[in-house]
Amino acid sequence: MTAQHPDRVLPAAVLWDMDGTLIDTEPIWQQSQVELTARYGAEWTHEDGLSLVGSGLERSGEILRDKGVDMEVEEIVQWMTDYVTERLDGEELPWRPGARELVEELHDRGVPTALVTMSRRKMALVAAEALGARGFRVVVAGDDVDRPKPFPDAYLAAADALGVEATACVAVEDSATGVAAAVASGAVTVAVEHIVPLSEIGGGDVHLTTLAGVDVDRLVELTGPALAARTEAVAR
Repeated sequence: MTAQHPDRVLPAAVLWDMDGTLIDTEPIWQQSQVELTARYGAEWTHEDGLSLVGSGLERSGEILRDKGVDMEVEEIVQWMTDYVTERLDGEELPWRPGARELVEELHDRGVPTALVTMSRRKMALVAAEALGARGFRVVVAGDDVDRPKPFPDAYLAAADALGVEATACVAVEDSATGVAAAVASGAVTVAVEHIVPLSEIGGGDVHLTTLAGVDVDRLVELTGPALAARTEAVAR
């Protein structure tokens, strides 16, 4: 029998960001901001929208309120969440290239997955339920944790719910805020370029421009060395 290469180990779990990583919701979020600010005659630019990518919804609500949206922060959060959820519900979700296929193959290979998002749980469940039995074992949403990304709380909660150490997991993210959260949790972090240029994402163990063509074997090849290093460090 051939021994498994130490740098070719499967992760204990793969923890997925949702917006921009799993499904392409960022343009919908940004349109919600454009429409809401327009209602109040507030100035809102494309750059303003980009600055919120990866942020917790409460932070986004605070910024929109400061810009002139005359609503309470929680009302803003609920309005945007309803806006995005209504446009996803009942439609084929705008999956990011390669993402759904990788989640399903991870399930088939026995690697558990979790959805870790700062969106509200009711919206996260739309994506989770679309994958059915081959999807996520755990969903941790923005209203499940006290501190949003870039704090590591959501990733740590997901790993704990799966019964594994975060340092034995791979996290997949697309924003600077999300990457910072995943790195802070100790997970091996894969940063996948989308709305925010990859050059602006600090940290992370693996940087990709797309998940298209990335199957489980390729993911293991990319993340195995960092996972092995984490394992060795914990063992010392």
